Amino acid sequence: MSVISRNSKAFFLVTMLTVPISGALAAQQQETPEGDSSTTVYGERAAEEQAYNDVAEPVDGPDIEGIISARSGDRMQVTAEDGSRSVITINDDTEIKGRGGFLGLGREQHAATALMNGLPVDVETLQSSGGELLASKITFKNDDLDTAAMIHDGTAQQFAQHGAAINKNAKDTEALRGRMGDIGDYNVKGTTNVHFDTGKAELSAKAKNDLCATANAAKGMDNALMLVSGYTDSTGSLEYNQMLSEKRAERVVNYLQQACGWKPYRMLNPTGMAEAEPVASNDTAAGKAQNRRVAVNILVSKGLDGL
Repeated sequence: MSVISRNSKAFFLVTMLTVPISGALAAQQQETPEGDSSTTVYGERAAEEQAYNDVAEPVDGPDIEGIISARSGDRMQVTAEDGSRSVITINDDTEIKGRGGFLGLGREQHAATALMNGLPVDVETLQSSGGELLASKITFKNDDLDTAAMIHDGTAQQFAQHGAAINKNAKDTEALRGRMGDIGDYNVKGTTNVHFDTGKAELSAKAKNDLCATANAAKGMDNALMLVSGYTDSTGSLEYNQMLSEKRAERVVNYLQQACGWKPYRMLNPTGMAEAEPVASNDTAAGKAQNRRVAVNILVSKGLDGL
């Protein structure tokens, strides 16, 4: 009897402990019904699906042909022949290929670093609902890439050579400018303008003759200096025009020194002015032709004039 009694007490204790636990579980299940939980999950998924559907897929955009006139990060600006400009984004999915070989049938994959200013390109685009353009495919001629690279590297080399020439004549430059440091004002003894084709920095035969005639005239003046300033018309971006105006000024400086014999220490620092200070309206072709120029000024300090 005693054994049966102890077992009964043990069974009773186990039963009493089990009942509250089961009741707690039942209470928790009642507080959070399955129906309410499934409804909440479904609402979140529906919102996500709706947000995804609200984002419009990009559609085929225009095919753009022109010259790269500016680069900044993952974006480039392409200027067409009519002067219109398009800003296009480049990403890892953009296909960049150069054409070359027999009949231009060869294809060569390139990195985005090949997309440098001055390179003619054909761009296939995608367009977002907001109007932004994304390049899906960019093609160009390998020969054009070689030319653009030569111009880019050649310009950098010319700037380096010009800097070396200035450093070589630093003592003469400082001696002359030291005499003029506190004067500040100059008499303009003459101005020569040489003009350029659109987007170009090459000197014409007339421009070369005019530059050497100007240098010869300045050589006959005591204490004469030259100030060279490059300009563009309003075609193209400000960044591209700044680069182009500096390239034109540098080309003129190099020719004056190398072909016309003008001493580097008698040359003030050349300046690129982009499309600033137009001498004619940029609304006409004739006006733009006058603005595509480099001005060469012969200067003599007022304090030294006549000495």
